[in-house]
Amino acid sequence: MSKADAFAEAGKTAVMQNIHGTMEFLRKFPPFNQMEPGHLAYLVENCQLRFYSEGDCIISPDDGVVEHFYIVKQGRVHGQRPHTSKRGTETTFEVIVGECFPMAALMGERATRTSHFAAEDTFCFLLNKPAFVKLVSKSATFRDFAMRGVSSLLDLVNQQAQMRAVENLGSQYSLDTRIGELALHHPVSCLPTMPLPDAVGLMNDSNVGSIVITDEQLHPQGIFTLRDLRRVIATGTTELSVPISRFMTPNPFYLPPDASAFDAAIAMTERHIAHVCIVENGTLCGVISERDLFSLQRVDLVHLAQAISHADSVDTLVIIRSRIRQLVDNMLAHGASSTQITHIITLLNDHSVCRVIELAIAALGDPGVSFTWLCFGSEGRREQTLHTDQDNGILFEAADAAEAAHIRGRLLPLAERINRDLDICGFALCKGNIMASNPQLCLSRQEWHRRFSSFIRESTPENLLSSTIYFDLRAIWGPWEGYEQLRNELLEEIADNRLFQRMLAENALRQRPPVGRFRDFVVTRKGEGKATLDLKVQGLTPFVDGARLLALSHGIAACNTLDRLRQLVEKKVIDAKDGAAYEEAYHFIQQTRMQQHQEQARDGQLYSNRLDPDSLNHLDRRILRESFRQAQRLQSSLALRYQL
Repeated sequence: MSKADAFAEAGKTAVMQNIHGTMEFLRKFPPFNQMEPGHLAYLVENCQLRFYSEGDCIISPDDGVVEHFYIVKQGRVHGQRPHTSKRGTETTFEVIVGECFPMAALMGERATRTSHFAAEDTFCFLLNKPAFVKLVSKSATFRDFAMRGVSSLLDLVNQQAQMRAVENLGSQYSLDTRIGELALHHPVSCLPTMPLPDAVGLMNDSNVGSIVITDEQLHPQGIFTLRDLRRVIATGTTELSVPISRFMTPNPFYLPPDASAFDAAIAMTERHIAHVCIVENGTLCGVISERDLFSLQRVDLVHLAQAISHADSVDTLVIIRSRIRQLVDNMLAHGASSTQITHIITLLNDHSVCRVIELAIAALGDPGVSFTWLCFGSEGRREQTLHTDQDNGILFEAADAAEAAHIRGRLLPLAERINRDLDICGFALCKGNIMASNPQLCLSRQEWHRRFSSFIRESTPENLLSSTIYFDLRAIWGPWEGYEQLRNELLEEIADNRLFQRMLAENALRQRPPVGRFRDFVVTRKGEGKATLDLKVQGLTPFVDGARLLALSHGIAACNTLDRLRQLVEKKVIDAKDGAAYEEAYHFIQQTRMQQHQEQARDGQLYSNRLDPDSLNHLDRRILRESFRQAQRLQSSLALRYQL
């Protein structure tokens, strides 16, 4: 081999080693770690490496239509825009090693709207626009990321979480499965005139637990189940030849075929039913039973709720509730989102609270007074996790202050028993004494109204901080009329008070997300939580407070944070894209928090919302940082809206 050939061969080897090294580097980061080797090799072969000194402008709006796709190999890049309310610029985001920019401008074939500067000495891989376009057409993974950005990465996180849970449980089904795919597609039905014995015989021949009573056009009019049959037998009815319509449950609950298995499970649990009709355009097309759900999902949600509702003692309730953590494991394995899981936990907690109230009344005797059990905070928002404490109160009707004091005296002993028994069941006593046994939270509707009015008219930013929990209000047990009237009065009063809204906005800006201009995460520097961040206080609270403020200011009665965000989008209070980004960010932070709680429970550790970000992989870390930035964006919009 000649010297020239040797040099050429050495050059090829060096190039191949460089390509291999770059591919290995990119495989550490999403979405490149999901790309096929050939597609990733194409990206690397068409990249060039470029150096930028600290302070160099890499790309700006003045450069015109973007011509390159940038990947940070070393260093950091800051995105800067003109400040919204002050002179000069502000750093709106930071791009770190393994991340890329400016995707939206490239896909939109336009100039970037943000100037990108090297925050320190920085190396970037540059992929020219023609190669970028070709890569988008060749790689489905890269195309999905280019079109959906963080949303596509969030899908990867959810898939990985589901796979981890599936490995533990050996099952792989989805709660998002359409009930139209699960249901009995030739449901057993009969006319209202069919005699009871014939209808029962038809159920027996078909080996089903229900029969739907319809007219001749298959419009559902009622349903008769084995539970109804047991009731008929228990009453000692002798006239069995009468029509089935006499014994049926009229107006059966139904869902459309596109509803999910999760929707059906929640409906069964909330309504204490075992069958859901499937109706399309008014016509019966199927029936789904709890047995159908269990055979698919292996989820014991309905049975667990029933067991809680029929527990004969608080001790029995404690034993039954110990199964909730396993249920959450199952839900994760079946692809449930954090939103679905918190809904389920709250639902089971509601059943538990109702049963504790019933058991307390049975033990102490009926107080002879109608009352409504209220909940506040995360339970009011239906956002409870396994780690929760009590935030509750009592509402009742009274003609005047003297009658209110008399009724309060009768209810407080019962409230004390309920709070104590809830503590035994795992609902920790509230350290701030926000509990129904507190005389200040066992009030008539008029007293509650005056309390809320004092918050709104006389509150200062300092004491408002401790009272916002009351604005996430929900009734759990007892009559709803008084609660609904109180809620409507509250919304009307807040909508007319701009000063109070501004104080709520100031309160919503108190907890800042833990990301800074010049670092990845801002963690606690000392104390017990050193080198950690608080997922609840620093991550979820900005979304909760921001959504609450905007919802109350615009007459939205929903309490759940995501429901509030969606209704704010519908009312065009916030942009649809912003709303979707806030929802994804909130969902991811909550999912991360719940997974941490699950791991802590398995390891026998105390529940904590504090997380060491260094314990996360590249994908989770990246999306968590982006999620915190969405919280920053929401806070910035509030500051602008209320001129803070």
